[in-house]
Amino acid sequence: MLATKEAVTGASIKKAIEGRDGPMLSSFYADDALVRVIDRNNPPSKPREIRGRAAITTFWDDICSRAMSHRVDLTIAQGDNLAFSQDCAYPDGTKVFCAAMLELKDGKIARQTVVQAWDE
Repeated sequence: MLATKEAVTGASIKKAIEGRDGPMLSSFYADDALVRVIDRNNPPSKPREIRGRAAITTFWDDICSRAMSHRVDLTIAQGDNLAFSQDCAYPDGTKVFCAAMLELKDGKIARQTVVQAWDE
């Protein structure tokens, strides 16, 4: 699937995440972007850091290939910042909640911080 050229907006993020469209999601990032993931395995003092569009593409390809549903509930935009919350569910009923904050630069995501929690 070829990624379409869409602006990074709450609506485009929702469309790409709910459609499990890894190429579209990857197209939203600057070449030198940084994604930080904070969760039980990656605490705030040592978050997982995914650097550069190539690594971020691998990250999104993995997530979008999983048999799970994604629903973006809320998006908020202010200037060059965008935030959203997301509910996910695996077929076995395991649920994941995610809150993400994005910093945009020149229309692309430059930095993203993800805080997530899941059923255990």
